[in-house]
Amino acid sequence: MELILILQLLISIGLINVWFFRFNKATEFRGGNAKNMREEFQAYGLPAWSMYLVGAAKVVIAILLIVSIWFKELLIYNLLALAVLMIGAVLMHIKVKDPIKKSYPALSILFMIALIFYFTMG
Repeated sequence: MELILILQLLISIGLINVWFFRFNKATEFRGGNAKNMREEFQAYGLPAWSMYLVGAAKVVIAILLIVSIWFKELLIYNLLALAVLMIGAVLMHIKVKDPIKKSYPALSILFMIALIFYFTMG
């Protein structure tokens, strides 16, 4: 289904964009008053190594979401792993009392994951 393909690509491109092109840039969605990814993880009270672990996981998931276009059996595992990370992102924003707007990217990805599940499993 074309919608699923589009959603997979949107999620993948979004993750790559955040972790490669916006890593050292301020955005309106950064947690706390962070101006880059390092400051954001510090604002959440997370150790520096966790930023690299989360980043690596998200980049691998982004790549595997593209691979799962051809190997569909990988899709569910990638989506579940990404859903866990996105729920974690929302919880971190709640932890630092961010306005809901800062959670929009994670919530948008969770919505796209739900759509993919609905159209592939439901």
